[in-house]
Amino acid sequence: MACNGAGGCQSGCYKDEETTSDQPTAPSETDSKSSTNLCIKCKLNDVVSGYGGIDDGRFCADCFRSNLFGKFRLAVTSNAMISPTDKVLVAFSGGPSSRVALQFVHDLQERAYKNFEASRDRSLPVFGVGVVFIDESSVLPIPSHEMEEVVEVISLIVSSLAPPRKDLHFVPIETVYSSDCTDGKEKLIEVMNVVSDPTGREDMLLSLRMLALQKVASEFGYNRIGQGYSLPADIQYVDARWEIPVVLPLRDCFAQEINMYCRLDSLKTIKLSTCPSSSINSLVSSFVTLLQEENPSRESTIVRTAGKLIPFHFNRIPEIIDGNVPLATRRRQKRYNLKSNESVSSESFCPLCNSPLDKSEIVDWSNHNNCRSSDTFYTSCCSSCQFQILPPDSTSMEKFYTDLPHSVVARANQVNNGKLNALREQIQDCLLSDGEDET
Repeated sequence: MACNGAGGCQSGCYKDEETTSDQPTAPSETDSKSSTNLCIKCKLNDVVSGYGGIDDGRFCADCFRSNLFGKFRLAVTSNAMISPTDKVLVAFSGGPSSRVALQFVHDLQERAYKNFEASRDRSLPVFGVGVVFIDESSVLPIPSHEMEEVVEVISLIVSSLAPPRKDLHFVPIETVYSSDCTDGKEKLIEVMNVVSDPTGREDMLLSLRMLALQKVASEFGYNRIGQGYSLPADIQYVDARWEIPVVLPLRDCFAQEINMYCRLDSLKTIKLSTCPSSSINSLVSSFVTLLQEENPSRESTIVRTAGKLIPFHFNRIPEIIDGNVPLATRRRQKRYNLKSNESVSSESFCPLCNSPLDKSEIVDWSNHNNCRSSDTFYTSCCSSCQFQILPPDSTSMEKFYTDLPHSVVARANQVNNGKLNALREQIQDCLLSDGEDET
């Protein structure tokens, strides 16, 4: 019992004890330390840290995995990258980004497959997945024993994935010429030997690699090519300049997060031996990597800033009118992708690297009717390819042109013919017919 006296009570009542018990107690150092180490999402498990990402020390292992996969899935659904009727070819280089891309595409397919098995009518199909590795050992100094090990590791990785089964394609880069790799290898080496500039060699190899991916996708019926993501090479979610659109669903996943995911799940990655490069691409990549290591939040700043740039016409997937595609997917396509009557871009591209041409680089073909094919090709290319890849003298250029893959030459001819036809349509009303007089 407590007294109500205003003065100091000496009776030993519980007034002071009750007052003290009503006041909140300060948390102990142990409780404070324990609460700060808990996952901010589930509030149950200890956080994982040490990977240097922007969310370092915020999530437990399970919530970290869920959060990273959620970024991937949001990119896929928001940009209508994959629909149930698609067949996706995952370009696998063996690095952390392509390894996580393969794992997440597999997880997405596995969930769709389980839903398919659980449904009564099984009306919703499951998208197909294939994996391709481009062997570039014919033009890069990669030891043969290392390439044999790579083939073995990749085969093990793909075969260990749960059903549905995924086809695996090992493709030498020289197959961009023909199925005869021997003849193609010789021409490829001759073409690459002409390019002495380090940046030009990397750009040329990148273009040939994409041509090889396109060829595999076309021959085996794939309608999407999925890749990993890396700065500064990649900016947008979709690259539809090619016949088979390329999708980049890991755009919102940071490099440190991808590396941490590989460590948490013990995902096997591969790093091929390469010589140090002094190219502009390598220097910029090294600079961005340094920024990521010093301050991981800079990667987010770079991606957000780049995302504010006005995208090209080809950074969306053309709308596909297919009654088998679910209604929700078709609605997303109408919202984010091109309409069917907009599928033909007004942009012009370099026939060699396929980059968009500046207005100043677009040629008036009405003045080039009698030029040699090699000269026409040279003029059609962007200024970067003219400076870093193409030989300056006409004789070497003629040899270089004849050694190019047929797909590159055919694309250049198609573009040039298209420009001539477009020009002819523009001046059609001003042309005289055979029976008309000039007066």
